Amino acid sequence: MNSTIIGVGASLPLRCMRNSDLPGDLDTSDEWILQRTGIAQRHIADGETTSLLATRAARNALIHAKISPQDVDLVLVATSTGDYTLPATATLVQRNLGLRGAAFDVNAVCSGFIFALDVADSFIKSGKFRCALVIGAETFSRIVDWSDRSTCVLFGDGAGAVVLRAIDDDERGVIFCKIHSDGNYAHQLITDGGVSTTKDAGLLKMSGREVFKFAVEKFHESLMELLAENQMTVADVDLLVPHQANVRIIKKLVELSGVDERKVLVTLDKHANTSAASIPLALNEVKNTVFSAKNVVLLSMGAGFTWGSALIRFQ
Repeated sequence: MNSTIIGVGASLPLRCMRNSDLPGDLDTSDEWILQRTGIAQRHIADGETTSLLATRAARNALIHAKISPQDVDLVLVATSTGDYTLPATATLVQRNLGLRGAAFDVNAVCSGFIFALDVADSFIKSGKFRCALVIGAETFSRIVDWSDRSTCVLFGDGAGAVVLRAIDDDERGVIFCKIHSDGNYAHQLITDGGVSTTKDAGLLKMSGREVFKFAVEKFHESLMELLAENQMTVADVDLLVPHQANVRIIKKLVELSGVDERKVLVTLDKHANTSAASIPLALNEVKNTVFSAKNVVLLSMGAGFTWGSALIRFQ
């Protein structure tokens, strides 16, 4: 038994903030942000919660998959910005959609979607569940410091979801998934708050150079690991979907790996860095064509530090 993606959906907040709409006292410009990050705009949740965005994305994924909510028996939400400290945001999505089975959150920050995909895939392959909603949803605008131009311009809000279902085909579906973490880097990208410390959510703080360097290294390392373990070369990759953090990181990956840049999906100009929502939001942009691809590779790196990769074979 294997698992495969049969539907993709997304949801973005109504408010779109272009670079020119950022607060004037940030002392930055559209040209500078585009050149340094590749970001032209981001969506900001005004009154829209993480669970609401996740619910909308999940509903759209179910419609795309052409299945009933009653077919779903597992809901995983990858998020660092849940509605509440407890309960899990996934249980709110489960309630909103009238789903059954189990529901819980996964927090691996920007790597959250791949971590959640790996968990869902493992559950399905074990036979415990047959159909899962795997959702990445974030409202990072709640935790960025809007007076810090080095971070606030980078992030946006949104949600993306996939429907993962069991199939009796070992040649298709999620062929490979590997996740990693190294807590020695935990303070390089962090929000300075929490229930057991200040009780406030805190604001995001990032050591930009260290994060950039580590992201390039782990993107490349993860891709090479995936190719080696599946007896593939970069030429075998039909579509590469990296976490959408910074266009310079993605360009560096292309340079180091030799992958054809035409096969690399870049959407951060539209969405900015949406953390765990980044990869499923990107997949939603190509949902009408992705199912005709053979080898689709996902790559992520996030706070913790966490990183991971996945290979999905649709043909």
